[in-house]
Amino acid sequence: MVNLYLICSLLMAALFIISTSAQFDDPDWYFWIPLYAGAAYVNLMNLIGTSSSKITTNVGSIILASGEFLASKVILEHYSGESVSVGILSMNMKERVVREKIGSVLVILCMILQVSAGTEFNKDPAKKMRLDVASSTKYGMAILVCIGYGLSAVFLMYHENEIKF
Repeated sequence: MVNLYLICSLLMAALFIISTSAQFDDPDWYFWIPLYAGAAYVNLMNLIGTSSSKITTNVGSIILASGEFLASKVILEHYSGESVSVGILSMNMKERVVREKIGSVLVILCMILQVSAGTEFNKDPAKKMRLDVASSTKYGMAILVCIGYGLSAVFLMYHENEIKF
């Protein structure tokens, strides 16, 4: 049987790699490229396990903290007047702050799930070999994949030509 956690981690790693490549023309790329690349790294390392689960869990915790920092940065930018016309709960993907908000929240949620899986792997290395994680982690990753790819599809189909930087 195909492992749901395996598929979802691969899909999230792919989404974060694509997000990394899209950041090269961003004015604050130096924040976002390491965030997305680190998130892709954690997703892949939890799968292939060539490095220690403890190292991967620690990197995941650092990426989680970075995601929280960048989410705070985006919220502060919103209230500083740069994009006051866009509500903080807005899903208007044409606006840069909305795309950054969604990206940072996806990273935060994914890292919470990956750090949780890494903690399980640290406690029982046999689970790592089987990629056996809690149901909440497995289904949380599936929901995250649906949200991440769903929002990306909507953005690419309807808003790509209307992007505001």
